[in-house]
Amino acid sequence: MLYRNLSSLCVCLACVSYLLCADWHIARAQQEVNGGNIYQQMRKFNEVMNLINQNYVDTVQLNQLTENAIRGMLQKLDPHSNYLPPKVRDDEQEKFQGNYFGIGVLFRIVKDTITVLTPLIGGPSEKLGVMCNDKIVKIDGASAVGLSTDDVPKKLKGPQGTRVTVQIKREGSPNLIPLTIVRDAVPIRTVDASWMIDGTDIGYIYLNKFAATTVNEIEKAAQSLKAQGMKKLILDLRNNGGGYLQQAFGLVDEFVPFGKVIVYTKARNDALSERYYSTRAGNLENIPLIVLVNSGSASASEIVSGAIQDLDRGLVVGETSFGKGLVQVPYQLPDGSELRLTIARYYTPSGRCIQRDYKSGDRSKYYALEGRQDVEEGANLDHKNDNDTTPRPKFKTLAGRTVYGGGGIVPDYVVKNDTLTTFFRNLIAKGVVSEFVDNLILREGNAIRTKYAKDINQFLHKYTLNDAAVQELKRIAGERKLTWADEEYLKNTTIIDRYVKALTTTYIWNTSPEFVESFVVQKELEKAIQLFPEAMKIARAK
Repeated sequence: MLYRNLSSLCVCLACVSYLLCADWHIARAQQEVNGGNIYQQMRKFNEVMNLINQNYVDTVQLNQLTENAIRGMLQKLDPHSNYLPPKVRDDEQEKFQGNYFGIGVLFRIVKDTITVLTPLIGGPSEKLGVMCNDKIVKIDGASAVGLSTDDVPKKLKGPQGTRVTVQIKREGSPNLIPLTIVRDAVPIRTVDASWMIDGTDIGYIYLNKFAATTVNEIEKAAQSLKAQGMKKLILDLRNNGGGYLQQAFGLVDEFVPFGKVIVYTKARNDALSERYYSTRAGNLENIPLIVLVNSGSASASEIVSGAIQDLDRGLVVGETSFGKGLVQVPYQLPDGSELRLTIARYYTPSGRCIQRDYKSGDRSKYYALEGRQDVEEGANLDHKNDNDTTPRPKFKTLAGRTVYGGGGIVPDYVVKNDTLTTFFRNLIAKGVVSEFVDNLILREGNAIRTKYAKDINQFLHKYTLNDAAVQELKRIAGERKLTWADEEYLKNTTIIDRYVKALTTTYIWNTSPEFVESFVVQKELEKAIQLFPEAMKIARAK
């Protein structure tokens, strides 16, 4: 979804998250809408609420009625105008601030006890020696046994610099271990992983969202890759649902020369429209680039991939993106809840609005990708296949290639992933792999951290499942009434191995679920490695 703040817009897929602050233009525009008619409608609504409150046969919760009415109104607008209760709003804001303040542990409730799956790398707890499988039995002198999963963060999070005292039960230690932990910033990274592709000069960066720290994280990752010999870059935006537009703009700014239009917005109120130009020579301006996208790539991801495509800066590879081109503004309401209201559309440099049609009004079908157009696998540099079914407006890239508006960003090279097998999907759906990884972390988490020296790249590419691990997976599958077939496992060995490793990184390196999903399916990445000659040809032709 797109959002407006004092200096920028921000974008994010509605089901993933939205956050920012509106500027003074919004309040002024609101006063101009509908004139006195709005007050007549407000009086009507107020009268209905009073009648319900006074005369309805049963006692009613007026706050719930109000929230339902708000949601009902928004349902008649577009799929991305939304209402967030206070708790949801706070959680969503935290995801995009770049950090939160706490003690820095991932945990599970195991037999009523807070069990540390792993202390987050660089966090306050790790610095004090907290280990995998430690059990927190007291918090600030009070028993922590029996706390719910939702209650634990309320006890452990708090303002930066404040202290919390915990008592830890550790296997092999006869006494409880007292620790006083000073709450500090716990980073929420947007760059989950970066590495050099073995045997090449190609660097790889996976980005899970566009938050406050994204451009800085990309710059650091790219600098590290350059030191390792990177001459080309694959930027993976698969399953990236969006985030701050200012960060998307800043990222494209790293790749393109000065003075290029990167994105612009159009609102009913001209004062709310914006146009963003590249501001300087970027640090990655001369690096050949390929961007990976799929149906989970939305909003800010589409701004980046659309700008790279329109400016012929690199190649876009994968599947058609989500198709989200609407701008939202957040309005904080008196009780701490928030209204996110669509106020504009955004456009790529060539003039494309990539918003998918939503006129059916069925949000569930919209989020299930109704109306999204996919095209045949293969080279699509001239985009002749983009207009197969419904007529779409034509636009030209900087080098004169035809591209189409509406329905997302269609890649320059379309790669369709193999369908996941029923056997693999059942292992995931039944929780077999997640239980296995929980056990693995509790049993071997400390050893994995030590062996791989906190190097996610080495772990992902060197760690393998042994025979004992396979037997444990088989045992858990049996306990969950799932039929296990050795021949099916052999067919799925590679993808199961990738899923286990990627899920393990969510505990030890705090990677995102989006990274897990993308790492498991690597067909797009494998194809992208082969396509740099074409990417370089397009960039030179602009």
